[in-house]
Amino acid sequence: MSQKARNIRYLILLLILLAVAVNEMMIKLKVASWDQTLQVRVYAINADSRPVTNSYIDKLGAKDYQGIEAFINDEARRYGIDIDAVKVEYAGELLEIPPQPPLQGSVLDNVFWSLHFRGWAWYWGMTTGNRTADVNLFVNYFDIETTQALQHSVGLRGGLIGLINAFADNSYRGSNNVVIAHELMHTFGASDKYDAGNQPIRPDGYADAYQDPLYPQKRAEIMGGRIPLSPTQSRMPESLSDVAVGVFSAAEMHWPLDY
Repeated sequence: MSQKARNIRYLILLLILLAVAVNEMMIKLKVASWDQTLQVRVYAINADSRPVTNSYIDKLGAKDYQGIEAFINDEARRYGIDIDAVKVEYAGELLEIPPQPPLQGSVLDNVFWSLHFRGWAWYWGMTTGNRTADVNLFVNYFDIETTQALQHSVGLRGGLIGLINAFADNSYRGSNNVVIAHELMHTFGASDKYDAGNQPIRPDGYADAYQDPLYPQKRAEIMGGRIPLSPTQSRMPESLSDVAVGVFSAAEMHWPLDY
C-alpha cells in the first residue's frame, strides 16, 4: 500500500472517530439534563446459533422489556424526575453479531475492543438507519443446556451502548432484565458497587444501607448487583421488584437528591 493510500485510510478513520465523539457528546448532554425522555432500543441476538435460542427469541416481544422501563421511570420519579426518564423499545432480532469483548484480555485489549464496539455501533446505525435511539442495547442470548455461565456484560457510557449476555429461558427472564437494567445504568454514568468477590460494597452498593438490623437486606442496589444477607453472603435478585437505585448511583446519573 502506498503512503498516500495509507494516509487516506488514517484520515477516514479519524473522521469516523470524530463523528462518533460528537454524537456521543450530544447524547451525554441530553442524559445529564434529564429534561427529555431517552429512547432506549433493545436488540436480541442468537449468540450460540442454537435452535432453542432461536425459538426463545422468536417469542420475545415488547412486553418482555416493559419491566425495565417501569423500574427506571418509577425510581427516577422517586428522586424527583417528573417525566418518563426512558422509553424502552424492543427492536427485534439482530442477525449481525457485534464485536465481542476479549476473554481475559488486558486493559489495552479492552480499550481497543471498546473503540471497536463504539465504531461498529455508529457505522451499523448509519448504514441501517437505526440512529433515532439514544441508547442501543444488544442482548446475546444463550441456550442454558450448553451455557452454564455467562461472560460479563458491558454497558459503555462512552457510546451509550451495551452488550449484555443473557439466558434464553423463561425462568431467567426476570434476572435477565436485572442485568439489562444494570448495564443501562452504566450507560447513564452509574458505576459498579461490588468488590472483587462480587459482594456489594457498603454503603454504596446497599439499597438500604442504614436499616436496623442491617441484615438481611430485602433488596439489591441496582449497581451492587446482589441482595446482602450477611457481611459475606448475598444472593442474586430474581427480578426488578427486588432491586432499587441507591443515592450514590442516582448522584452519578445526575438524578436530583433533594426528594
